[in-house]
Amino acid sequence: MDLSALGRHTPRSIDDAEREAAVVAPVVGRPEGDALLFTKRADHLGQHPGQMSFPGGGREPSDEDLEATARREANEEIGLRSDEIEMIGRLDDIPTVSDYSVRPFVSRVPDREYVPDEREVAEIAVLPVDELIDLDNYDSEHRDHPYYGEIRLHFFRVGGYTVWGATGRMLVQLLELTTDWEMPPEVDRVVDPDADFPV
Repeated sequence: MDLSALGRHTPRSIDDAEREAAVVAPVVGRPEGDALLFTKRADHLGQHPGQMSFPGGGREPSDEDLEATARREANEEIGLRSDEIEMIGRLDDIPTVSDYSVRPFVSRVPDREYVPDEREVAEIAVLPVDELIDLDNYDSEHRDHPYYGEIRLHFFRVGGYTVWGATGRMLVQLLELTTDWEMPPEVDRVVDPDADFPV
């Protein structure tokens, strides 16, 4: 991954959101190539249970800014210490179906074992970038969303995991900025608004 490209990107900010959140998009350097660390959300959570996400969560009044939110939440969820996080750059803020504006911070983190907080995180998955950019592992669908209108949903299927939803949107931008990967121009399928989501 060419993370220096993030320095040439001017991220889009959402400044009028009622609820704010932030995540760390952790890049793990390995001899065989870069990988990205994801968490699988616990099944009992009220929002997005069982989905793959980057470590992070909602801003608290005590957080100085959204970077502080990302650092605190990553520590709470997987034990990633603030001094281990090398902040590289930002992706665009994105709105979510749960009425949050989420700010993703791309960072390099050590390649070590992390311990999930089982109250929030069911599992930690470190997925190779080479497999994420393999178009055989990607598909997408178009559907009409009751809130956002026409949307394209992205699905990255690697190692038995499926990254989609808001994290899938973040991943599309991250890969397009830092690798040769390009989102295919055509969707794979068009589905009804109430169709089940793939797993």
